[in-house]
Amino acid sequence: MASNKPRILQGTRDMMWSLVALLVLCMLIAAIASQCEFKPGGPTAGPAPTFDIDAGLDYDAKELGFPIRHPEVPEDWQPNSGSRSIISGAEGGDSSTVGFITPGGRYVRFTQSDAGEDELVRFVAGGPRTATDVRAIDGRDWVVYGGEDVEAIWVSDFGDVRILIGGSGDQEEFTLLAAAAGRAEPLQS
Repeated sequence: MASNKPRILQGTRDMMWSLVALLVLCMLIAAIASQCEFKPGGPTAGPAPTFDIDAGLDYDAKELGFPIRHPEVPEDWQPNSGSRSIISGAEGGDSSTVGFITPGGRYVRFTQSDAGEDELVRFVAGGPRTATDVRAIDGRDWVVYGGEDVEAIWVSDFGDVRILIGGSGDQEEFTLLAAAAGRAEPLQS
């Protein structure tokens, strides 16, 4: 009959050897699956995803019931995302969002919607926000929803559509995008 140590006699040394064996087994499986790598210098930023903004906004212009604008941003702004959402609420509606990565590595969101301003801000911010400022850019007022430790949101009412600018961009980038939105003509639907 084999003589096994009673459980009470197993010590930390036995436990450590078991953990070492388990750790080696986990690393072997991860290496075989190619799901991990060792980088002594830390992580590096990979390429930002790309998005065909022309096709995305053209499609939204044909499908959504409000005017869609294509703002002309600097060439070094990279479109990296696009989405459509339905905003609920008393003044809810559809929305079209495209995102850009600026040369400074910041994300700037450009959302167009036929929803009311309060519902649009609540949808993007994840809750209610209070207006903190108003900026006049190229003859158009932009209501600023800011605060401590929150990303700024700028909204302007274009009559049949509300345009929202948000993200981690700075004031200069928001101003540039707001001016581009004011100059943009609605796309053909």
